[in-house]
Amino acid sequence: MAPETRFTVRRVSRDVAQVAMPGVPEHGTLEMVTSGTVQPGQGFELAPGPRQSSQLTIEALPRLDNYRNMSSLQAAHRPSLGELHGEEKMVGDIEDSKDKDPTKGEGHSAGGHGIKLGWIQGVLIPCLLNIWGVMLFLRLSWVVGQAGIVHSLIIIGISALVCVLTTLSLSAISTNGEVKGGGIYYIISRSLGPEFGASVGIVFAFANAVAASMNTIGFCDSLNNLLKENGLKIVDGGVNDVRIVGVVAIFIMVIICAIGMEWESKAQNLLVVIIVGAIIDFIGGAIRGPASDLDKARGFTGLSAEVFKENSYPEYRFSENVNQDFFSVFAIFFPSVTGIQAGANISGDLKDPADAIPKGTLLSLLISMVSYAVFVLLAGGAALRDASGSVEDLVNGTITSCVASHNCTYGLQNNYSVMQLVSLWGPFIYAGCFAATLSTALTNLLSVPRLIQALGIDRIYPGLIFFSKGYGKAGEPYRGYALTFIISAAFLLIAELNIIAPLISNFYLASYALINFCTFHAALVKPVGWRPTFKYYNMWLSLLGCVLCVGIMFLINWVASIITLLIIFALYLIVVYRKPDVNWGSSTQAQTYKNALTSTLRLSSIGDHVKNYRPQVLLLIGQPADRPPLLDVFNLVTKNLSLLICADLSQERLSHRGKGARQRRAAEWLKQHKVKAFYSVVDGLGFEEGAQALIQASGVGKLRPNVLAMGYKSIWQTCPRSELIGYFNTLHDAFDNRLGVAILRVSTGLDYSRVTMSHPHSQDEHTDALSLALPSASSSAPDLRSQPSLGSSSPFDVRRAIEDDERTGRLRPKPMLAHLDSTGSLDTLERYDSDSSLHTSGSLGTSPVNHNDDRSKDKKAADAVNPHDILKSKTRAMAKKLLPFEQNIPPEILDEMTQFQRKQKSGTVDVWWLYDDGGLTLLLPYIIATRHNWSDCNLRIFALANSRLELEVEERNMAILLSKFRIDYSSLKMVYTVGETPKKDTVLFFESLLQGFMEGDSNASAKCMVTDAELTALQSKTNRQLRLRELLLENSSKANMIVMSLPMPRRGVVSAPLYMAWLETLTRGMPPFLLVRGNQTSVLTFYS
Repeated sequence: MAPETRFTVRRVSRDVAQVAMPGVPEHGTLEMVTSGTVQPGQGFELAPGPRQSSQLTIEALPRLDNYRNMSSLQAAHRPSLGELHGEEKMVGDIEDSKDKDPTKGEGHSAGGHGIKLGWIQGVLIPCLLNIWGVMLFLRLSWVVGQAGIVHSLIIIGISALVCVLTTLSLSAISTNGEVKGGGIYYIISRSLGPEFGASVGIVFAFANAVAASMNTIGFCDSLNNLLKENGLKIVDGGVNDVRIVGVVAIFIMVIICAIGMEWESKAQNLLVVIIVGAIIDFIGGAIRGPASDLDKARGFTGLSAEVFKENSYPEYRFSENVNQDFFSVFAIFFPSVTGIQAGANISGDLKDPADAIPKGTLLSLLISMVSYAVFVLLAGGAALRDASGSVEDLVNGTITSCVASHNCTYGLQNNYSVMQLVSLWGPFIYAGCFAATLSTALTNLLSVPRLIQALGIDRIYPGLIFFSKGYGKAGEPYRGYALTFIISAAFLLIAELNIIAPLISNFYLASYALINFCTFHAALVKPVGWRPTFKYYNMWLSLLGCVLCVGIMFLINWVASIITLLIIFALYLIVVYRKPDVNWGSSTQAQTYKNALTSTLRLSSIGDHVKNYRPQVLLLIGQPADRPPLLDVFNLVTKNLSLLICADLSQERLSHRGKGARQRRAAEWLKQHKVKAFYSVVDGLGFEEGAQALIQASGVGKLRPNVLAMGYKSIWQTCPRSELIGYFNTLHDAFDNRLGVAILRVSTGLDYSRVTMSHPHSQDEHTDALSLALPSASSSAPDLRSQPSLGSSSPFDVRRAIEDDERTGRLRPKPMLAHLDSTGSLDTLERYDSDSSLHTSGSLGTSPVNHNDDRSKDKKAADAVNPHDILKSKTRAMAKKLLPFEQNIPPEILDEMTQFQRKQKSGTVDVWWLYDDGGLTLLLPYIIATRHNWSDCNLRIFALANSRLELEVEERNMAILLSKFRIDYSSLKMVYTVGETPKKDTVLFFESLLQGFMEGDSNASAKCMVTDAELTALQSKTNRQLRLRELLLENSSKANMIVMSLPMPRRGVVSAPLYMAWLETLTRGMPPFLLVRGNQTSVLTFYS
C-alpha cells in the first residue's frame, strides 16, 4: 500500500505575502481550512467532515508580473493549461515558454537607469531645450529678413503643423503599451517591424549626432562673435576657431552625458533657466526700444507700424551662396523644431513614458511655437532689414542707402546678432545662446548612444553589437558615447551651419513621416492590441502628416530626399536579408493576417475555373526531414504555384510540448530549405483515421487540397495486415472526397529518418536504418526503402544519445552520428559523456564487438574511410543543410536523398497517359518539366490505342489534343499491344507477389485475402497490368522519371493485396515512378 502523507492547510489571505509551496505558483491562491491525506499520484483527499466553501487551488490571481515578457526579471510564471488540467508535469517543462513570450527578441531595456524622470524633467525640459536651439538666437532674425513676417509665420505654422501631427501620432504609439529604451527606433520597430524601425533608427541616430555638431557650431559662432567684439581670437577668429572649440565642447558634453542622468538633469535645469531669461531679456528690450543712436544706426528702430508693414512681405536674396526662396529658408529653419522626439529618445529613463511623452511633448511644442511667433513679430516690427551701422547715415536719413552698393553690415538680412542688439542686456543673450546650443547638443548626444545600444541589443545590425555593451549598474553605453563623439566631431569639422541644416531636415522629416505612417497603419489595420490611452489622434491626420513630411522633403531638396530614401531603403534591405529572429507584434504582421484573411474570403466567393486550376497537395510525409525525395518531387509541383501541406500522422498521443517541438522543428526545416509549405500534425489516431481527418478538414475555403500524395508502401507484403488495409482504404477516402491521388515510388526508398535523426526510437530497437518504419510517431508516409531481400540482416547499427521524447516530454535515446565502414555497414561515432558510456553491438546479425578493447583500432579504420574526405565541397554543404548535426553520410546515400534537388541530365520524363482522368496525369509531369532542374528532360507521351487499324487516326487525334493543350513533347507513341497475353515470367513474378494472401494460405487473413473468384473476375485487368510492366521495361527503363495513370481501385471489387500487387508489378525495378489519378474533373483546357 502506498504511503500516505498527512497535511493541514490554513487559510491564507490574498493580501499577505505568499508562502512558497511546491506545485503552487508564486501568485497562486491557497485557500481552505481543513486536513486530509495526500496519496502519490492521486492528489489530495479531504478528511471526513463537513465540506468547506473554500477550496485548494493553484489558480493565479490577475497580476501585472504574469503579463510581463518571459525575458523580464520580474516576470511571473502563470500555471499552464496542462497544469490546471491535470496533465503530467515533466521536470523543467515550462509549457510553451518559447511561444508564450509575445515579444521574442525584446529582452532589453536599453538605457535603463537607476534615476527615473517625470514628465517635466524627462520630457518637457529636454524638448524645450532641443527646440530652443541655435536657430532661435542665430538664424531666426535672418529668416524674418528673408521671408518677411507673413512667410515666417507660415514657415513656423507649417513646421508646427508637422510637429503637432507627428506628436499626436507619437503620443498614440507611446501610449499603446510600455515604451522601453531606444526612443524612435523602439517605437517604429515595435509598430512597423524591425525592417523599418532599424533603418530609420540608424538614420535618426545619425541625424541626432549631426544635429549635435550643428548646435555646437552655433555655439562656436556665437563665441567667435563675442570674442571679436572684444578684439580677441583663438587662432584665426573663423573656421579653425570653430573646429578647435567645437571638438573640445563635444568632448566635454559627452563626458557629462556618460557620467549619468543625474548630472545631465542638473545641467539641463540651469540651462533652461538661462534660456528663459534670455528670451525675457529680448522681449523687454524690444518693448523698451533702442537705447542709443548707435542701436538705431544698426537697424534697431523700436516697435513701429511702418517697420512692421515694411517687413511683412518677403524679400528673398542671394545669401549663404544660395539664391534663397521659401523652401530653402524653410530647410534652414526646420531643424529648430525637431526637438519633439527628445522625450521619446530617453523613454527608458522615464517613470511613465505613456503619460509623460504626450503631455510633455505637446506642452513644449505649444510653448516653443508661441515663443517663435512672438520673436518674429517683435523682430519684424522693431528692426530694419538693412542698416549701415553709421550714426552719420542715421542723421542724414541714409541708413539704408548701403543696399544699392550691397555693403550693409547690419539689419535682419546681414547680421546674425540682432537678438543681442534688441535685448536689454546683450551679454545675457550670449549666455542664452550658449545655453540653447549646448543644451540641444547635450540632448542629442544623450539620445544617440541609447539608440545605438537598443539596436545592438536587438542584434539587428551586427556592427553595432560591440557598441551596445553597458557598464555599471545603470548600463551606460560608454562605447556608444565614443562612437557618437567620433561622428559628431567629424561633421563639426565642416564648420558651416547652413550646409548641415538642410541635410538634417531631410533625415528628421523622413523619421517623422514614418512615425505618422506607423500610427496610420496601426489604426487602419486595427489589431486587437491597438488600444492607445491617448485618444486625441486621427488616422487620416496621421496620413496627412506622413504625406506632408515627404512632400516637404522633396520641395526642400529633391536630390537629398532621394539620397535619404535610398539610404533608408538600403538599410531596410540589409535587415530583410538578415531576417532577424524577432517577434514584436508589429502592425505589418497584423496587416499580413488581415490581407490573408480578406483574400481567402474573397477567393471563397470566386467560382472555380479550369484555367485557374492549381494542384493543391496534401502530402502524407511525416517529418519533412525524414523523406527528402518525397518532399522534393511535390515541391517541384507546387513551388510558387499552389498549396502544399505536409501532414504528419502520429499514432501515439503527443504531449502539447512534444507536438509544439515537432511543429517548430518541421517549420524551421521547411524554412531552411526554402520549401513553401505548411506543416500539420495529427496525433492519437491510426494511419487511416488520421489521413481521413486530414482529407476532410485540411485547408480553408478554396485553399483546400485537391490532390492526396504519399509514398509507396514498399513492404506491403510483410507489414501487419491492418496497416495494409489502412493504406488501401486511404485511397478510397481520397476518392470519396473527390481528391486526386499521387503515389511516388523510388527504387532506393523514401525514408531516411534513421540518417536524419528527426524522431526517436527505442534504444533496443534494431531495424534497418533505411527500411520501413513500423507504426510510429511518424508513420504518415508508410514507405521507407524497398528491401531487395526481405528478412536479411540490417547493415546498419545506430547508437543512441539523449533527446526529448515527443510523446511524453521525457528524455530518451536518439540516433547519433553515422559512419560507413569498408564493408558497407554503418556504425556510429560514439560521443563520450563523463557520466555514462553507451555500448552496442556491431552490424545486426554479427557477433558483438568489444568497443572498449578495439576503440583506437576502430577509430583509425573509421578515419581512413571518412566519407567527408571524398565528398566534394558542394555535396558536403548539401549534407549540412539536410542534417541537423554534423554527420558522416555515405556519398551514395546522400546522392539518393538529394536526387530530385540536382540538375537532371538530358533525358526523358515518360508520361503513360492511359486513361482520361481530367488531365492531371499529364499536367503534373508538365509542371515538373518546366522547373529549372528538369528543363533538359523532354516529355515522351505514351497513350493507348484500341487497335492497330486505328493507330494512325488515334495518334493524329492525340497530337491535336496535345497541341491544343499547348503541351510541349518530344515524341508521341500509341500503344496497341496492351491487350496481348503477358509472358510466363511476368505471370510467375506476379503470382509470387500474392504468396501469403491467397485463399487457403496458412497466414492469410479473412479481411486481407485474395479469393480465387476475385482473381478470376479481375483476370483481364491483371493481365493488363502485367502487359504494361513488359511495355515499361521495353520503353521506359532508362527514363529519368515515369508518370503513369493510377489503376482505379473499385470499392468492393478489388481487395487490398491484389491492388498492391498490381502497383508492385508496375513499379518494381523501375526509375522514379509517379502514379497519378485525377478526380475526373478537367484540369486542362484549350479555350482562351
